[in-house]
Parts: sequence; C-alpha cells; structure tokens
Amino acid sequence: MTKARVVFLIRVPEERADDFLTAYEKIRYEVAEGVPGHLVDQVCQSPADPEQWLITSEWDSIESFEAWERSPDHRTLVRPMRECMSEARSIRFNVRCQTTRRDAEDSP
Repeated sequence: MTKARVVFLIRVPEERADDFLTAYEKIRYEVAEGVPGHLVDQVCQSPADPEQWLITSEWDSIESFEAWERSPDHRTLVRPMRECMSEARSIRFNVRCQTTRRDAEDSP
C-alpha cells in the first residue's frame, strides 16, 4: 500500500486565526488517535501572509483519507475549523519517495 499526503491550502482571516487554532486543538488528538489510516498532520502559517495557511496530513493510503473525508464524523469534527476559513482547496498525492538522514538509518 502506498502512503498518501493531503495538502490543504487555506485562507483564514487574521481576526479568525485564534478561533481556527482553538478548533484545531480540540480535534487534533481525536483524529491522530482515532481515525484509521491517519499518520501525522501539520498546521503551518505563512510568515509573509498571515492569512495563508497550509495543512498537510499523511495517511497510510488515499483510500483511508477518502473514507474519512466521506464520513459524517469528519464533517462534524472539522466544521468549527471550516467556519474560520474564507478559502480552502485540497490536493492529494501518493508518496513515491522519502528521504531521511543517512546517519539516522545507520545508527544502532
């Protein structure tokens, strides 16, 4: 099975940034510990444009992500975050290669 990376390019008005982060904080461990196939996610904010945000998540497969995205639980859980966004776009990728430090692989 091929791992997958999902990228969300979003805009959050500056006045909603705290609400957005609070909403993320409330669900982050529920997703990380309870959604089948979810491996990791990151929420990033652009230093050049504070309203531009990036959410990346890694999954054990595209199918796992799509099953989660179609579920009623997904819509309910992420609604408070989505309500803070003025724009949102997602892009899906299959992970083809991954590189880590060589010494991390070589250490006993």
